[in-house]
Amino acid sequence: MTASALARAVIDWLALLDAGQRASATFAFDDTDRFVWAFTPGDREGLALRDMQQPQRDAAMSMLGVALSERGASEAAAIIALETVLGAIERDAGRVNGPRRDPVLYWFAVFGDPAASEGAPWMWRVGGHHVAINMTVVDGRIVGSTPSFLGANPAVIPAGPRAGERTLTGEETLARELIAGLAEDARAVAVVDPVAPPEILTSNAARADGGRVPRGLAYADMPSDSQTRLETLIRHYLGRAPDDLADDDWRQVVADGLPETTFAWAGPIEPGRGHYYAVRGPRLLIEYDNTQDGANHIHSVWRDLANDWGEDALGAHYRSAHRGCVRPRRRDQFEAQTK
Repeated sequence: MTASALARAVIDWLALLDAGQRASATFAFDDTDRFVWAFTPGDREGLALRDMQQPQRDAAMSMLGVALSERGASEAAAIIALETVLGAIERDAGRVNGPRRDPVLYWFAVFGDPAASEGAPWMWRVGGHHVAINMTVVDGRIVGSTPSFLGANPAVIPAGPRAGERTLTGEETLARELIAGLAEDARAVAVVDPVAPPEILTSNAARADGGRVPRGLAYADMPSDSQTRLETLIRHYLGRAPDDLADDDWRQVVADGLPETTFAWAGPIEPGRGHYYAVRGPRLLIEYDNTQDGANHIHSVWRDLANDWGEDALGAHYRSAHRGCVRPRRRDQFEAQTK
């Protein structure tokens, strides 16, 4: 299963690090940085690829390959490699004072001890520009796989030997198939604004506010072919993770609330123009935008409104198995502390 394979990969990676590197890479499980994530350029807590030797980098990328599906890992690696392309584009445009673009500026971190006995919780993450993957493990199983963010800039490489290459495809094409396939009256409900917002509306908050996201057209009000397209879009996001985890997420996050789940689109429907969409259910939240850099710059995230960071599952774990134990800080405690 994914949890045991991830634990082995993380333990193997940690064994390759020296004491200083390990100190940078590891944190107590209740460290409040566990709830910090971002998708913009900038430093993160943890150990960067920049500060690893090649065997350590290989092991770090192997962890990514275990935590994600084959497609998800391939996309994440391609996004990291895009930093070189983006840097060249910005230099050619004379933008020399912006953030540093470098595929070694991705940080890996471990919270808690993956080798601990008795089911102690731990978390693994990787973060950097346009990549934020978080996996929380309790009692030998992954209980939280969100926030899960992937982005791409450029979404389509505009020139050079790789011109036309697209890093993230399904996030846009599957949503376009859904909106284009709706009848005019249904599309009028789904399109909530002729202008797309400039960014995902929930940003990188520790707790996503689903109320900020428009509702649009409900699954229950869609014809069967559109329902199938919405299910396919949702499964594409969940499918960043391996099959066992994606199936668990479908059952726990999506299935019961599917009739109430809505799809909202903002912006023009024509390709090449800035657009946004959101999928919102009782627990599920997906946001996507492609508005920047001439609508060639994708942000896409999925979140579990009840269980980001494994918080709901952690609460159940401590209630049933560890009564009287000191519990890790929750998101609300972290947010109160940082306001």
